[in-house]
Amino acid sequence: MSLGTRKTKTEGSGNVLRRRRTILAWGFALPFAVVFCVFMLIPLLSSMAMSFTDITSKDLRTPFNVNFVGLDQYITLFHDHRFLHALGVTGIFVLVGLPITMAIALAFAVALNKGSKHLNAFFRAVFYAPVVASVVAVSVVWRYILQKDGLLNSLLAVFGIAGPDWLHDTRYALPALMVMTIWRNMGTLMIIFLAGLQAIPEELKEAAAIDGAGKWRTFRSITLPLLKPTLLLGAVLLSVAYLQFFEESFVMTQGGPLDSTHSAAYYVYQKFGFGQYGIASAASWVLFIIIALVSVLQFRILKED
Repeated sequence: MSLGTRKTKTEGSGNVLRRRRTILAWGFALPFAVVFCVFMLIPLLSSMAMSFTDITSKDLRTPFNVNFVGLDQYITLFHDHRFLHALGVTGIFVLVGLPITMAIALAFAVALNKGSKHLNAFFRAVFYAPVVASVVAVSVVWRYILQKDGLLNSLLAVFGIAGPDWLHDTRYALPALMVMTIWRNMGTLMIIFLAGLQAIPEELKEAAAIDGAGKWRTFRSITLPLLKPTLLLGAVLLSVAYLQFFEESFVMTQGGPLDSTHSAAYYVYQKFGFGQYGIASAASWVLFIIIALVSVLQFRILKED
């Protein structure tokens, strides 16, 4: 048998093997692909299509009466003061809540990274417990705490302080939701940051100490730069969650008082509830684009050199 013939047979066997592996891989991936297409991709494309129509709940029985309106729904959105206000509330929630959550989570992560192992395990469980709990259950508990005659005001009364009606005062409703949300999400970032801190070689910190660098200089010049990928992950995950904040507002304030906690996601929910599917789909896609732009901006700011 010539060398060329053997080479051809070897290549043919390799192609057959690769084809079998490809078929096997698609066989394993097929269940997920089907579920993804049915429950994610098709609804996503349907929502995009609906955002360019005037479809409402009345048109479900007569779908051929739906009209293509182009960008009219998007134009209507940006002339809707309630939607613009909802975007503003969401923006405040993200711009204030995100850095505070990250700073607190990083501080706790640094403290736990230097503490004893036994205490670390205990405090990790304590701080992570709110993340595991249902957000609805957590919101119900905090609603009881923040009521006018709730636990917080009862505690303040012991010191002679008359606490406000936290959830029904436009000055305090949104900050109250922020405090609860920061408390609940802090544990996730703390675990992520702690993992990033433990991946930093101790030799670098020891070398900095030998060169005379103090703790703050070491943290600023060594720890933070090496922690940038971890900070990026935490910032993206948290900003996506905060831009879609809904359950807290829905359970605790119903968007009030006077729309002071009316988020963009709550606006989408209400429009779908009112049967205005076209405008609701357009609002959801505007929110999606904002989330994508924020994520891209964070990647540009925090990406590694």
